[in-house]
Amino acid sequence: MSKRPGIAPPGDAVGAEIHGLMTELFPVLRSLTGDGVRETLRRCAEWAPFELVEVPSGAAALDWTIPDEWTVREAWVAGPDGTRIADVAQSSLALVSYSTPVRALMSLAELRPHLHSLPDRPTLTPYVTSYWEPAWGFCLPHERLEALPEGEYEVMIDTTLAPGHLTYAEAVLPGEIDDEILITSWCCHPALANDNLSGVAVLTALARHLARRLGAVVATPRLPRMRTDQTSALIDVGAADPFPVL
Repeated sequence: MSKRPGIAPPGDAVGAEIHGLMTELFPVLRSLTGDGVRETLRRCAEWAPFELVEVPSGAAALDWTIPDEWTVREAWVAGPDGTRIADVAQSSLALVSYSTPVRALMSLAELRPHLHSLPDRPTLTPYVTSYWEPAWGFCLPHERLEALPEGEYEVMIDTTLAPGHLTYAEAVLPGEIDDEILITSWCCHPALANDNLSGVAVLTALARHLARRLGAVVATPRLPRMRTDQTSALIDVGAADPFPVL
């Protein structure tokens, strides 16, 4: 089937919108809780009639309890020459999720137990969490870890773990039958395009489509500006299976 020059068919247009949403949300630092989750869900709520719900820390949720909220302001490790070998400002995978605050100088031997890598995938950065045990750490490619020189390292983790909220979003769309159909996704993992953002973006686009079919007025999504001469790609830079948990 031929295409009219400059006019994309509906499928291509939806795909471009989904890709644009994923491109914008990919760098956002997300975990179980925190402002990164809120930012992600607020952006999705610009697409579809989602309502954000806040559940307080300590509340019972089926077989677990809502944890304290984790806030990240800054986190990095600098080597003997001052070069940062891991920095959450450069990669949301660099910091072990739910790391406790640290400000210290230490030797490489003292630091290494807190550095996580994938020896069998030396160019990739793992995704590591420590939700349930107080701990801290950084993730980096194994080839970078192996090249670290001896000397004094500076560690900065400016985080807070305190009572707050877990945030989720929901949209209830009336149908033609009494049965309920539940479609879910999750957004608590950073920098994982195929594990998290693909589900979030497709679910958001589906909610938008169904809401429009029901007559809801949904605003046109604001897409990130992209150069017309450049093709962008979303690549999972972490380990997809398994997710290490401290």
